[in-house]
Amino acid sequence: MIFVPTPIPGAFVIRLERREDDRGFFARVWCKREFAEHGVDVDMLQANISHNRLAGTLRGMHYSRPPSREGKLVSCQRGKIFDVLVDLRPQSPTFLRHFGAQLDESTRQALYVPPGVAHGFQTLEDDCDVLYMMSDFYSPNLADGARYDDPAFGIEWPLPVSVIAERDRLYPDFDRETHTARHSLHQVA
Repeated sequence: MIFVPTPIPGAFVIRLERREDDRGFFARVWCKREFAEHGVDVDMLQANISHNRLAGTLRGMHYSRPPSREGKLVSCQRGKIFDVLVDLRPQSPTFLRHFGAQLDESTRQALYVPPGVAHGFQTLEDDCDVLYMMSDFYSPNLADGARYDDPAFGIEWPLPVSVIAERDRLYPDFDRETHTARHSLHQVA
């Protein structure tokens, strides 16, 4: 695996090192030791898949509040998506900044999303499957989100939004003070 740092501390684009022959290719997509060598010492505890029927579908921006330590390794197994991270860690030098990358079935690269960073994506074509490996068990009482078009983040999505959950569409404007106070209770880095 090739770890490409993003502007968000602790977040990486993970590129595959393919071993190709007449059969196709073989590539490692997860290795605890290699991740730890890059400062990401996590265990993956759950895996989830998101199937999205229509281009323009938007899911996000989701994160888990402390004390959750939920990190995600996200890859697009079928289709093409625009994947976005927003740093919501108040002590981070990139607090409220975002980073976006295209993930697709041809490159099969992944994006590692550290704890405290919101994640969302938009499908760029019909019938996209997105695989999530999670470093903490899902806890509904800690699940939270921020609005995909919140002016605090300034994300420019590549397509008009065609499908979005009501919950994702109706998150209130991001409140920096409330978020920072809630976050500081648990000191997620």
